[in-house]
Amino acid sequence: MPCEHHDKLGNVETASSMEYAAAYCSVDVIRTFAGASSGIASSIVTCPLDVIKTKLQAQGGFRRDITSQLSFANRGLLGVGREVWLEKGLKGMYQGLGPTILGYFPRWAIFFATYHRSYEVFDVWFAFDAGNNSQWVASFISSTTAGTCSIVAVNPILVIRTRLMSQTSVSNRTHARSAWQYKSGLDAAGQIYRKEGILTFYSGLAPALLGISHLAIQFPLYEQLKRSFTGTGLGENNGISRYNTLGVLAAASLSKIVASSATYPHEVIRTRLQTQQSLRSTIPASPWHGGIMKTTNTIWLKEGWRGFYAGMGTSMIRAVPASVTTMLVYENVLGLLMALKNGSERKLGKANL
Repeated sequence: MPCEHHDKLGNVETASSMEYAAAYCSVDVIRTFAGASSGIASSIVTCPLDVIKTKLQAQGGFRRDITSQLSFANRGLLGVGREVWLEKGLKGMYQGLGPTILGYFPRWAIFFATYHRSYEVFDVWFAFDAGNNSQWVASFISSTTAGTCSIVAVNPILVIRTRLMSQTSVSNRTHARSAWQYKSGLDAAGQIYRKEGILTFYSGLAPALLGISHLAIQFPLYEQLKRSFTGTGLGENNGISRYNTLGVLAAASLSKIVASSATYPHEVIRTRLQTQQSLRSTIPASPWHGGIMKTTNTIWLKEGWRGFYAGMGTSMIRAVPASVTTMLVYENVLGLLMALKNGSERKLGKANL
């Protein structure tokens, strides 16, 4: 519905409801919306690879005995993908999509809003003490702060997502199956709560928090690479252009590859912790049950150093398009919304009201 506004000369200007809302919408809300949009887009694009990566990371983590042969155990990217497709088709490739979206869109919405607000504060604090390194320091601390907030908030959803992606079909040809069977995200949440207790929703939280190191590497590096390629940092937009898009693509790809390579083992440990059964469960606990140290030691003894890199090939194939999708959507949606906000403010003369 159009809204009328009188400029300084008394002329009547007509603004749409969207322009009026944009003009009075806070920057934090815009960043949150852009972050949520990037999370949804990334979830849809990469869900099939997420399913395969989770199965590869979790193999052995939820077996009743270590000699059990799951249909996808000891298979690579194509083997697991083929098995999932034959077993459940397209639905199997997107199992857990709901919880994935529910996990990623609040995660990135919280992360980006918190990151920018923290960066604005820390950049001023360290501008004098850190000198030329102030941007690195501010980005590092902001990434850590935002990562902590987002991970704690969405860990219960990620536990449900991991359980859904890891389970095998009751009709599996080898008759090997996981210790749980869930029909949906809500069913999984209900069963986990009834059988294992509320604390199970925070299983894997400690290694997930260790994963903040991933963000602490990725985002400062992304900031510097993007400044080198485009002249602007995260959330700063020169407009949607081929030059800007290529710069974001390159910065997102390189920063993700470096961060993923450096911090991958914590993802395997987190997945094993999230897929193990609670001691309160009626299902006998697997030999994998335990905390970070026991799980780490078990992987080392039974699988060697390669166990810490299970599924890394798939993870790297997934990580780059996920990062590129997230950053491209975020940067462009944020740029469009900020342009709309600035244009609407000028049209309505908000600054002079």
